[in-house]
Amino acid sequence: MTMTLNITHLRNYAVNNTLFTPTTLPRAIAHFGFVQADPIRAPARAQDLTLRHRVTNYCAGDLEARYTKLNVEEDFFINYGFLSVDVHALMHPRAIQKPKHVWDKTTQKRAEAMLDFVQTQRQVHPRAADAHFAHGTATNYWGGSSNVTTKLLDGMHYRGMLRVVGRENGIKIYAPPRAIATPLSDEESINALDALIDVVIQKYAPLPAASINGLLSRLQYGAPQWHDKLKTAITRAKARLNQAVIDGATWYWPIATSAAKVLAFSQQTDDKVRFLAPFDPIVWDRNRFEMLWGWAYRFEAYTPAPRRKLGYYALPLLWRDAVIGWANISVQDGEMQTEIGYVSGATPKDKAFSAALAAECDAIRIFLKLA
Repeated sequence: MTMTLNITHLRNYAVNNTLFTPTTLPRAIAHFGFVQADPIRAPARAQDLTLRHRVTNYCAGDLEARYTKLNVEEDFFINYGFLSVDVHALMHPRAIQKPKHVWDKTTQKRAEAMLDFVQTQRQVHPRAADAHFAHGTATNYWGGSSNVTTKLLDGMHYRGMLRVVGRENGIKIYAPPRAIATPLSDEESINALDALIDVVIQKYAPLPAASINGLLSRLQYGAPQWHDKLKTAITRAKARLNQAVIDGATWYWPIATSAAKVLAFSQQTDDKVRFLAPFDPIVWDRNRFEMLWGWAYRFEAYTPAPRRKLGYYALPLLWRDAVIGWANISVQDGEMQTEIGYVSGATPKDKAFSAALAAECDAIRIFLKLA
């Protein structure tokens, strides 16, 4: 029998595809393959706000505190974040393709000297590296000045010459990589690129046609060595993925998820309120967000205050399978302050919603270690 899917089924699938049963931190990261990071704390970093819904008894800062004992790497994927070692390995060794990003001889020599220094020290704070080499500052992209040593360390990390082994007050600590990656054959590179695409699709599905090209093209930053193969890989992915035309738009999702499974996902709603990170996979794609929920969510941390409509760090408010509003949460004198707005302009009158909202506020207090 042919399954007829509609936008409601896709909306529920979008929610339940990533809200798996809370598990351990290593298993949650392995399940996602990648968790996007952001340094703003309002009330906590995006990676913590994302993981709190997927990890049992998770508290803000747990990922950073446990990082050294996890099989995890900091690196760039489609954005900067935390990756399982398996996904991280698929992107390396990186080869820089664009001429403007290729190092000149001076930078190459500095990198070789820095690598010797890091290998001798085992772990290096940028401040110690700068004190040793005194590279000075240089004009950055925005016209300001940047520390040359810090920029060099970042470039070496991106090229796989170094890895981030932890942080000290938010500053990256560098060390030699776990192992030196070896170049892949043409067949291996095709398989690796397809696997990276599958990680993206699995996490952000279902994806409308209007979004899939832009999202997958971001892999050019995580795997620049395959920039010239990416267009063909995207075409190949679209051919193999499950897809359906709904309300005039083509939607894509993993081949392993049949239409029957999509329908099953749509029956898994619960009476819960969840405050989501601005970069949570449920709401990450703003185009998909509007198609599924009919209103425009915007991340306004970098928007001038007079022009903000939702707030500095508005957290999308998910109720059952619908994003119906947003919350701005802050901590003042050890007390959590919560301001909530609703798309409809009014608080839902459902008693179940009131109870669920109170439970989510209690849960986030515990997450922030305020209770």
